[in-house]
Amino acid sequence: MARQHFLVVAYPGQGHINPARALAARLARTTGAHVTLSAAVSSHRRMFPSLAAPDEEVHDADDGGISYVPYSDGYDEGFRLFASDGEAAWKNTETFGRVGRETFAGVVDRLAARGRPVTCVVYAFLMWWAADVARERGIPRVLYWIQPATMLAVYYHYLHGYEQLVTEHAGEPEFTVAMPGLPPMAIRDLPSFFTDLDDTRLSAAFHGVRTTIEQLDIDRRSSSGSGIAGAKKPMVLVNTVEELELDVLASSFPELDILPIGPVVTSLDGGEAAKASHDLYKHDEKAYMAWLDAKPVGSVVYVSFGSMSVVSKRQKEEIRRGLAATARPYLWVVRKDDRDDADGDHAGDGDHGGMVVEWCDQVRVLSHRAVGCFVTHCGWNSTLEAVACGAPMVAAPQWSDQDTNARLVAGWGVGVRAATGADRVLEAGELARCVETVMEETEEAAAVRRNSAAWKAKVREAVAEGGSSDRNLKAFLDRIANVA
Repeated sequence: MARQHFLVVAYPGQGHINPARALAARLARTTGAHVTLSAAVSSHRRMFPSLAAPDEEVHDADDGGISYVPYSDGYDEGFRLFASDGEAAWKNTETFGRVGRETFAGVVDRLAARGRPVTCVVYAFLMWWAADVARERGIPRVLYWIQPATMLAVYYHYLHGYEQLVTEHAGEPEFTVAMPGLPPMAIRDLPSFFTDLDDTRLSAAFHGVRTTIEQLDIDRRSSSGSGIAGAKKPMVLVNTVEELELDVLASSFPELDILPIGPVVTSLDGGEAAKASHDLYKHDEKAYMAWLDAKPVGSVVYVSFGSMSVVSKRQKEEIRRGLAATARPYLWVVRKDDRDDADGDHAGDGDHGGMVVEWCDQVRVLSHRAVGCFVTHCGWNSTLEAVACGAPMVAAPQWSDQDTNARLVAGWGVGVRAATGADRVLEAGELARCVETVMEETEEAAAVRRNSAAWKAKVREAVAEGGSSDRNLKAFLDRIANVA
């Protein structure tokens, strides 16, 4: 048989590329197959800034032998998601779909012409047109869902009978909706796409979610399904852990073949970062790991709102005051593209309480013994990384799936959900209160730390040999073993 060739395609955002790259590395390491990761040209040129041409193919022996071949989405210079150019990109979904489909088809065809035909397309969240291309060429395909299974269930049921009910009560935060296989959920716990109906950027972004789910419906109705041998239902790889979402996985997806394979996280062991990190953001040159080494166990508050969120001046001021009120050392990520004139080194040096960095290796930070609390926007990557590293959380959700993720964090007992206003600002007093809730010497805080440690152990067991995620990944590989 010909050697298998997985083509993993991802949206051009750090939070999308991270789990795609981690899965690509795991596939390469587990199977010895060809594995190619395709992200947009705008991301590719930032991952490999020294290329002679922005669309040049890269084969990286230091990165598990993965090849990188970009597609174009029509925005090769990139865009800031919540700035004016980002708004235009969100709204112009026709360009994204048309150009992405055409150029990704070119990637598939060029790989075949070079003697490396693709045997399975793994299309990540929002990459719906990649499934179209695979279907047209008769290539087996599988959706890689990079949010929790709960989120997949919410979207799936919303688009299969619950959209009208949720829309009618979008302005009632405490109204409860009961969807199949899910516990009753308040409107405030559902994605912001369902409730912020006046934001055209959100409605445009939700178009990608909707069309991703529609791809599953197309494969579900198709006589050939997703083209995977013996598969009667569309297959979905989910970046979650079976034990974390057992009830939802057991009862929410009768029409889908769901395989939880997470946590798909880079450098999960918290060791040295890969020789070539290929992040879209340059890691700060400050010696933040050495700074952490000098701090007592469980003493540091780590703050990061991720790679997409734009943190307002008011929010940053509230964070400054809230951290000062705790009188605890802190490490705070403020991206270069999200800084104001006053941000600079406002925290002072490491000897005076805090350190501010532009970007860091988050898994290494969360794994460090000095970190006692993670103040997070509750993006799924950050949430899953914190659970995998045993870091208690203060959840301050901003948009998209983050309200649902914050609900999960509270339900697992690994953190607390902070109260924010309609403007989503986490005020200083609430930040300080929540930090103390998970860090002070009380029974409540001790329970959070115990739960965090217990879930860390379960998550590590899941990806170990014979664990649930290990078995599920092998089941996926067994199913496609005959397609090459």
